[in-house]
Amino acid sequence: MFGLQASGAAASWMVGRMGTDAHLYDDPEDAALPALLDSRFDGDKVDALKRLLALIAQGVDVAHLFPQVVKNVAAQSLEVKKLVYLYLLHYAEKRQNEALLSINIFQKDLSDINPLVRAWALRTMAGIRLHVVAPLVLVAVKKCARDPSPYVRKCAAYALCKLYDLLPEENTTLEEVVDVLLGDSSSGVVGAAAVAFNSVCPNGLALIAKHFRKLCETLPDIEEWYQITLIEILLRYVIARHGLVKESAIFASNLSLEIQGGKDSVPVDNMSCTQAETIVNGACGTLSSMTLLRHYIDEYSACSDGEGDKIRSPSVTNSTNDDVTILLKCTSPLLWSQNSGVILAAASVHWIMAPVQEVKIIVGPILFTLRSSPDATYVMLGNILVFAKTAPLLFAPYYEDFFICSSDPYQTRALKLEIITTIATESSIPAILEEFQDYIKDPNRRFVADTVAAIALCAEKLPSVTSTCLEGLLALVFYESSIANSVHLDGEDVVLVQAILSIKAIVKIDAACHEKVIIRLVRTLDVIKEPAARSLIIWIFGEYSSTGNLIPRIAPAVLKYLAWSFAAEVIETKLQILNTCAKVIIHAAEEHLQEFKRIVAYVIQLAACDLNYDVRDRARFLSGLLPCCANENDSSCRSQNADVCKELADHIFDGKIPSASNSDSNYRIYLPGSLSQVVLHAAPGYAPLPKPQSMVLIHKTMEPTRGVANSSDSNNSDAESGSSANESGSLYDSESEGGGLSDRDGTGSKQYSNDDGHNLHRQEGNQEAPLVNMYDGSVGQGHAGQDDENLASLISTDLTELMSKSALESWLDEAPTTPLVQNSIQASCARVSFTTRSFERKPKLHVLLDPSDSNGLSVLYAFSSEVSPNSRLLVCIDLFVENVTPDQLADITIKSEEASTSEHGMETSEESASIPTLVPMEEIQSLAPQQTAKRVLQVHFHHHLLPMKLSVFCNGKRHPAKLHPDIAYFVRPLPMDLNAFLCKENQLRGMFEYARRCTFKDHLQNPEHTEESADNTDKNLLVAQSLASKLLSNANVQLVSMDMPVTFSIDDTSGLCWRFSSEILSTSNPCLITVVAEGHASGPLDLTVKVNCEDTVFGLNLLNRVVAIIE
Repeated sequence: MFGLQASGAAASWMVGRMGTDAHLYDDPEDAALPALLDSRFDGDKVDALKRLLALIAQGVDVAHLFPQVVKNVAAQSLEVKKLVYLYLLHYAEKRQNEALLSINIFQKDLSDINPLVRAWALRTMAGIRLHVVAPLVLVAVKKCARDPSPYVRKCAAYALCKLYDLLPEENTTLEEVVDVLLGDSSSGVVGAAAVAFNSVCPNGLALIAKHFRKLCETLPDIEEWYQITLIEILLRYVIARHGLVKESAIFASNLSLEIQGGKDSVPVDNMSCTQAETIVNGACGTLSSMTLLRHYIDEYSACSDGEGDKIRSPSVTNSTNDDVTILLKCTSPLLWSQNSGVILAAASVHWIMAPVQEVKIIVGPILFTLRSSPDATYVMLGNILVFAKTAPLLFAPYYEDFFICSSDPYQTRALKLEIITTIATESSIPAILEEFQDYIKDPNRRFVADTVAAIALCAEKLPSVTSTCLEGLLALVFYESSIANSVHLDGEDVVLVQAILSIKAIVKIDAACHEKVIIRLVRTLDVIKEPAARSLIIWIFGEYSSTGNLIPRIAPAVLKYLAWSFAAEVIETKLQILNTCAKVIIHAAEEHLQEFKRIVAYVIQLAACDLNYDVRDRARFLSGLLPCCANENDSSCRSQNADVCKELADHIFDGKIPSASNSDSNYRIYLPGSLSQVVLHAAPGYAPLPKPQSMVLIHKTMEPTRGVANSSDSNNSDAESGSSANESGSLYDSESEGGGLSDRDGTGSKQYSNDDGHNLHRQEGNQEAPLVNMYDGSVGQGHAGQDDENLASLISTDLTELMSKSALESWLDEAPTTPLVQNSIQASCARVSFTTRSFERKPKLHVLLDPSDSNGLSVLYAFSSEVSPNSRLLVCIDLFVENVTPDQLADITIKSEEASTSEHGMETSEESASIPTLVPMEEIQSLAPQQTAKRVLQVHFHHHLLPMKLSVFCNGKRHPAKLHPDIAYFVRPLPMDLNAFLCKENQLRGMFEYARRCTFKDHLQNPEHTEESADNTDKNLLVAQSLASKLLSNANVQLVSMDMPVTFSIDDTSGLCWRFSSEILSTSNPCLITVVAEGHASGPLDLTVKVNCEDTVFGLNLLNRVVAIIE
């Protein structure tokens, strides 16, 4: 019976799983996958590919089956082809050489009759992130952008985003494709084209001009998340084309501010400013809309509060403008979208561009989104806060929508409280205060403290409820002080301190009217024990000790109490008592002056003997500042010095409190709906709105982006310059030459000092490569592949022989007549090449073993440029072992945890390839306290990514550690001259060449750079030495040359070129590195790093490592 039930359950389970692929995850390796991939039947291939994808989903590496999978890319079955494409996308970057073999199949599939196949082929080609494939992908994208199928055209738009990272120099071509896709008839394609527009040409708003009306009509039909992107693009276009709308909320409130500000302000138009003031600023708007305008618009982002208060009339337009009307009309239906992001984007358009009378239509949709998810509610509340601070009356009738719910998180509660205090009015304040009474009972004391602060803000804003708020706050102080003494609860002190702070803020408005409140607060000193609260009450008493008629009467008694309790107070309270004593005696009346002097003298004597030096210093300061108060019989009271001290004391302790200016909450000054508005800082990719009416209508006349000229040079075989024909270098005239090369010394050698203070020597009789080579870069154009004799003829020591006449004249011309003449002269092709072998290497130290984890044994390591005497495959690593304990350490050695496994796996090369080999290290017998020992560790890393697991033994204890490899030391220097470098580089073109762009800033952080530049030292030389020193300190390479072009501009570093040579340890294949700079020495440099290497994977990883070193 039980057997029948078990079999029935298994059968039911099998039936439930029929028709699904869930069984592939049960035992994905239960079949011979290579055999299934080689099967003649498509069903077997599909099953094998599904099992492979199941393994990938579980984190298993199945890259070893790449060849068997790639050959199935030509299968006729759509299911097989789709699965193969998914596999290729996952492993294309890891197996790049094999992925290149399938490019022909992809190109063939681009002409397939099935649109799905064409789209899959394009997606897979764009997903292969190889610079070699990028030109082919560009051709495929241009073809698919005009495909009959909308799905294929949509995939072409997505491919543009990936292609732009690989081909930034093809910006013009990519913009043309974006232009074609923006005019597409399919709404899905238009949405994808908007995403591509933001990636490829976000500032090319002239492309939108001819598509604007069609894009507005298509806006409601495209997908929701694409709508957000397209709304942003359309808004930026309208502002760049027509400017701001002067009847809008922001600009109209600016007009109202001008009218209120002074007589010199003249309104731009005779519009109804009263209505604008009522709707936008309300009775007490706390955030100036001009502040928002300065941060929203790029043109005014650098203006201070006093600048830019008026917008020039050419930067504004009317609300009747056709484009503005169409934009507002097409975004109005989106205010009731199901997507909160779309609602916020549409509301932002109306907030910035809609007339004042129409802004109120955004309130209902925005409040509706508060019923969505907590995350969306928080984002929306952050934007509502900005709207409310600028236009309080806009949300004033809806104050109940911002009442706190019990399920709201703390961040949401804080925003709601701030909004409620901002939009509170005379009619709504009773209900708001009644709501606040419930909030004070909340168990979250941090939220209660925020509520108490909100009560103070309401009292400051609405004077009619000041007395009510003060009575409630005093009652809260009495209650909190009583429960704080009876039972201590977490957060009660915070509430008590915040209540006193709120009373202080309200009393500051009119202290004379609230002296009874101050007296009642002072009487609680006997009950309140919290030091921060006592300090606040003492400060309030001292600040207003001479205010009114009642406070001066109780001043002697309060001062006696403070003197009596002085010794038992904490440091902060003692300091506040001393300050209060000084304030009281400054304002003391004649009848109490002598009594106050005795009390203050007693307090100062107590403070002078206090254990804390801050209290003692304050006492000495007051005794010197107020000698009359400290000593009654001191005759110096009548001296002129006492009068000066009295005046100084009045200035210090009787200074008027500066009026608190209305904070404009500069932490939320970013565009509504942006990520920066949520994270409260400029997030990557954030950009303000463009300058009004700044758009260039003729897009074809725009300047080509940097890099177009370089793209033509990249196909040229000139390997000497490595940069575009327009590159320019620093001014290397006779003065800088004289400063860089010193006179001959007594030994007959030339000496040159670099910026690090190290001398580079060249003997006269030395036959090695010269330190400085001067040659004409134009001579070698197109001849990099010639014989060594032709290349050697480029190098000469006679400047007049190697430079053309025109170039020499332009170089020696120290004072051009006009800038126009200077700009018209072509950049000189003359270059100066420096070679040096004396750069100091400063390897970076890494922590192998932290002393806190190893009982005081510290082990640091640094990769060394030394060559191992045992094998060329071994990498030398310097170990620095230090004893940081007071005891002696013994028997220190390092072993590999996988040593036994490595020895067992030496039989097969495939198994041993992933296990590093460690040469036994000399054991440290003993290590005295604070002593450091150095050892050299020789490691054979079989992979440049896998860390090596080590065991550090000390005093018989084992401590595990990991040694992380550095691919920059998987090479060794390859000595070669410039001619050999250029010839070898010319042989490693095409698919053996990889390049990336990066930014170099180290020359700006070097303090010596600025000092030496001031002494007319060549800035290009300092930059060149800075980068070369950094790269040589972090990579085991050989510096071949540093080239500097000869031009007029001293600050221009464009054309600086570094060449480094090396060879891979495992294969001895050469690996060449070329770095070319663009920019100015006074700012960050844009560098192009190029690696030429036959090993594709190693070359790409080395390129990434070099870029990481530079940045």
